[in-house]
Amino acid sequence: MQKFDLLIVGGGMVGLTLALAIRQQSELSVAIVDNSPITELTDEPEVRVSAINAVSVQLFNNLNVWQDIIAQRAQPYHDMHIWDKAGYGQLDFALKDVNHKTVGHGPEQLGFIVENKAIRNALWHKATQDSGIEFFTEHKLQQLNLSDNEVFATFEVNRETGQQAMPLVAKLVVGADGANSWVRQQMNVPLTFRDYDHHAIVATVKCQQGHQNTAWQVFLATGPLALLPLYQDDLCSIVWSTSPEEATRLSTLSAEDFAKEITAASDGKLGAISLVSERFTYPLTMRFAQEFVKSRMVLVGDAAHTIHPLAGQGVNLGLLDAAALAQTLVEQVKLKSTQAQSNGNDHGWYSDKSLQQFARWRKSEAAEMIAAMEAIKQAFAPQQSAVKLIRGVGMSLLNKIKPAKALMINQALGFKGQLPELAKPRSQYLANKKTQ
Repeated sequence: MQKFDLLIVGGGMVGLTLALAIRQQSELSVAIVDNSPITELTDEPEVRVSAINAVSVQLFNNLNVWQDIIAQRAQPYHDMHIWDKAGYGQLDFALKDVNHKTVGHGPEQLGFIVENKAIRNALWHKATQDSGIEFFTEHKLQQLNLSDNEVFATFEVNRETGQQAMPLVAKLVVGADGANSWVRQQMNVPLTFRDYDHHAIVATVKCQQGHQNTAWQVFLATGPLALLPLYQDDLCSIVWSTSPEEATRLSTLSAEDFAKEITAASDGKLGAISLVSERFTYPLTMRFAQEFVKSRMVLVGDAAHTIHPLAGQGVNLGLLDAAALAQTLVEQVKLKSTQAQSNGNDHGWYSDKSLQQFARWRKSEAAEMIAAMEAIKQAFAPQQSAVKLIRGVGMSLLNKIKPAKALMINQALGFKGQLPELAKPRSQYLANKKTQ
């Protein structure tokens, strides 16, 4: 049997970030199980993208992987323009709106739009350079079995080769395997579940007037449409959240008619739109695991929570899960080592009790984000004319109140709540490391 300290199920952005964060701060050995192949970027932009906020950039920078990400493809945006299709309210955010007293010297941009594949590839290649991280990609996991101090993971037989992989043994298993998490099912963790009654359409489009380094979002009667700037001046990634019936209608339109609908929905602010990729549609669901830690297994990222994409915070929330779990584990390893030296009794850095701090920390952050997304969604739901008028007036007033705008934009940048050490500015992170 192959033994590891940590078994991470899922080699996506969150799982890989966790592995690198663990290894940078400790000598814990890590196994990653993931069957999704790594493929290089092509000349065609990837449809699935993420909005990476300033705090996530700091996290990647402290892991020494951010330069590898932006060396592939990443598009900064310096402005955000948000408006209400049903009224005249709008919000405009720019770097000048950032409250530098709360975020230090401040970022040079509001965020980046990055193709998911570019992020995953950079993290994966970085992880392969670490001798303390081992990948298992040829076999699917079959079962997790608990003993007093370890978790035994067995694999299915590879159908193509007929080979059976040796079991893995780990002290702790982390489910970073997405919204339909297999690990969560093994844990028998109940979900708080809510159908948003929205489907998201994602695609890549070309904009006649260019994206102007701006993230655009319009709230329509059926849901928000976001146009996110890509690495070419005239390319945007769209995320159109709308009713299932409207999503079906839009998906069956010709490319030309679909592009006309986007042009009209966005009030022509980016000029005429043309479709340059396939359209993909998926349902939007809020999920919230009632337990993040159970029986020496932990959930992070979409395995623990999924939220509405209207503010683009889902990936950032998951990345902070990874940084927070790494920090908690490292602190517990040091604490248990000290206790073991003093009384000869080590109850385990991987125990449920040791990880409750992480569970409380990240559950509260996720619950707050879920509530915020619900509030925004409800605020822009179809309403009577009087309510629309009040909403428009409120947006217009907020656009002129600098302290309120600064608070909102700082939260969008990720500067809120309790940040893990790895997610703090690099100078602060390095200074704190020296004092430890």
